[in-house]
Amino acid sequence: MAQEEGGSLSEVRARVGASHGITDLGHKLHFYDRWAPDYDQDVAALQYRAPRLAVDCLTQALPGPPHAALILDVACGTGLVAAELQARGFLQLHGVDGSPGMLERARARGLYQNLSLCVLGQEPLPSSEGTFDAVLMVGALSDGQVPCSAIPELLRVTKPGGLVCLTTRTNPSNLHYKEALEATLDRLEQAGAWERLVAWPVDQWELATSELEVVPRTSDSDGFISGIVYLYRKQEGAQVEGLRPSPQPPAGL
Repeated sequence: MAQEEGGSLSEVRARVGASHGITDLGHKLHFYDRWAPDYDQDVAALQYRAPRLAVDCLTQALPGPPHAALILDVACGTGLVAAELQARGFLQLHGVDGSPGMLERARARGLYQNLSLCVLGQEPLPSSEGTFDAVLMVGALSDGQVPCSAIPELLRVTKPGGLVCLTTRTNPSNLHYKEALEATLDRLEQAGAWERLVAWPVDQWELATSELEVVPRTSDSDGFISGIVYLYRKQEGAQVEGLRPSPQPPAGL
């Protein structure tokens, strides 16, 4: 591993490593509430690249001017994805997250037109079918966060022809989840719900929290874990098992 400066990186690695190890959703959300004030500086210290990579991928594929696209940021956290979107000209941004503490930080950025509390996997997204030009979920696909069974809900709120961008870690501790995720993604594609446009493996996703998580065939001094960005386009007239209409959403989203 690269030498740590002043012990601060060691503390960050311990916090992020602890978050990766929590598999109970309630405990995870409580952890994120407490982590919210330090979250941005911690992930910056780990050189977390997923928000920028996901938005780069989406921007290249989305037709039309960015300012005209209505975007949903699922598991939006403190708003790191929104900052990347705004920098590329996206202005119509909605966000949902299961952590009130994270939503408070996201609201303080002033980048979202609407923010809602939603624990995806336990409740539907508070939006009507076919609302958004694109839906992103960055950094929430792992054990103890969003279950694979919730993926069809992202498709439900996406317009026909719209895009869905997802990310997950591919380090050793997340490989079991990644396998289950890819099985879900493939099942939806085989059913005609969407088509895969991109599956982009990235070696330098973020700094590893332990030597056991380092990308194979890289030196300890590199110290990065790997990840992957997926991009799908929703098919016109998609009818897939699991894409059930949700209850009427509250006004505002």
